Amino acid sequence: METITDLGNDVFEIDTRMAGYEGITAGYLIRSDRPCLVETGAGNSAPVVRNALEAAGIGPNDLATVVVTHIHLDHAGGVGDIAEMFPNAEVVVHEKGARHLADPRRLMRSARMVWGSALDSLFGDLKPTEAARIRAVEDIGVVDLGGGRRLESHHSPGHATHHVGLIDSLTGDLYVGDAAGVYIPETADLRPATPPPDFDLDSALASLERFRALQPSRLLFSHYGPVQPVSETLDRAAEELRLWVEMVTEAYDQRLDLDHAVAMVQERTDERYKALAPEADPAVAKKVEVISATRNNVAGIMHALERDSGN
Repeated sequence: METITDLGNDVFEIDTRMAGYEGITAGYLIRSDRPCLVETGAGNSAPVVRNALEAAGIGPNDLATVVVTHIHLDHAGGVGDIAEMFPNAEVVVHEKGARHLADPRRLMRSARMVWGSALDSLFGDLKPTEAARIRAVEDIGVVDLGGGRRLESHHSPGHATHHVGLIDSLTGDLYVGDAAGVYIPETADLRPATPPPDFDLDSALASLERFRALQPSRLLFSHYGPVQPVSETLDRAAEELRLWVEMVTEAYDQRLDLDHAVAMVQERTDERYKALAPEADPAVAKKVEVISATRNNVAGIMHALERDSGN
């Protein structure tokens, strides 16, 4: 698999090779008059991303902007490293995530509690970025790509409170981050992304409707790649969210602990996904578990149910 793929209109998909895997997390280069990188990938992916940018003709002084859809480590863990490698780049992030890029200690402590010793091999470290180089956007923000082209950011919580989607004024491409779930290109499966601690179903569904109203021409998933058709994919994303929340709510109402809830959901959902079928490629199934682990999804929904019940 190539590290960098031309998607047309000066848009390039970069396989960030997170933790050495192929096709797990994508960054995107918009090679416009003011070149922009959407998503850095994890901290341990920064050298791969730098080399891909170099191969596309983007040198250390050429990158104008780095934008992240949200600050989870598989999307923004490389911000500090990339900021050092490309000293002229402004870093754009939603206002609810900006302080964590300037001072990532709290974010890293929280991530280590979730991932334990696996954090280092999966993501690496998130280094701080100089606060003066960070631009925080609110519900709607604009990134100048030069030549009249721009990215418009739209706050899209549900997966995370600090999540934004980004639409390209020239192409209509919508960078969906994790707000529409996880797409498995090998099998065209779509799974939800509902991790703790921020998942909220109503917000997530509202964000999908916000995306639909933007009338994008194509969805560019961080996990993983370009997807068409748009409307059917957004419908599937909403269906997946509702189904998983319904199942976890049933487990919650039965007072099942997390392990038993995960087992119940896994038994009922695995058959929905070609990647998890008995005859499927085990390597693809392993990737699904890395980027869309059932346990992580169930834990996020359980956390939301506990929060909403006041427990």
